[in-house]
Amino acid sequence: MKLLEGKTALITGAGAGIGQCAAELFARNGACVVVAELNEEQGRQAVAQIRAAGGEAVFAHTDVTDAESVKKAVDLAVATYGRLHVLYNNAGGSTTRDDDVTRADADEFWRAIKLDLFGTWLVCHYGIPELIRAGGGAVINAASVVALMGWPGKDAYTAAKGGIVALTRSMAVEFAPHNVRVNAVAPGTTRTPRVVAQLEKLEVTQKLTAAHLLGMVEPLHVAEAALFLASDAAARTTGHVFPVDSGLSIS
Repeated sequence: MKLLEGKTALITGAGAGIGQCAAELFARNGACVVVAELNEEQGRQAVAQIRAAGGEAVFAHTDVTDAESVKKAVDLAVATYGRLHVLYNNAGGSTTRDDDVTRADADEFWRAIKLDLFGTWLVCHYGIPELIRAGGGAVINAASVVALMGWPGKDAYTAAKGGIVALTRSMAVEFAPHNVRVNAVAPGTTRTPRVVAQLEKLEVTQKLTAAHLLGMVEPLHVAEAALFLASDAAARTTGHVFPVDSGLSIS
């Protein structure tokens, strides 16, 4: 039996990178996937690719920083597939405008908080009640290796991802009585097109590659960890942060 057979999963930021990879993987494992994506072209293309491979998916134009937009995505998932079982809060990211706390612009701090932390909070705010109505389910939040170790020059992003780790643990305790599991994945530097472009601009690719003990993280590595946490194989796993960092946080 496929790991997510009969489940509906809403994945934010599912039009590209890790999110798209996860959407395709979840669909191959039997899930009906709601591709919640701000970029309409990328979102619809992701849905088309899933359907072409024989999977089931629907596009929801979603801005995770906007409450009404998030609510509409959750409502679409339930209206289309009847129930919602999995939330994967993948949307987020850092920019080259981030810096240490004395030099980063306040606007960059609030951008990171609003997109990464508040976006995760909003999806859970509207989505978890539907998981409870379905009899339980799984929430997977996108943390980062920067929340697990000292990482200079990204203090806005680090603050947001650290908040996600704390939120993950508190929600795990709060919603366990409703059979809702809440975990996070913490990727190392992941070889998505956006990240590769940033690294090349900063000229740090070789140094970062060497710090990853088993080689650079690929989107599929993170997606597979999310799949495990979304599935019943992780039925007794909640409140944890799973590093998918090729040993970066211990090296």
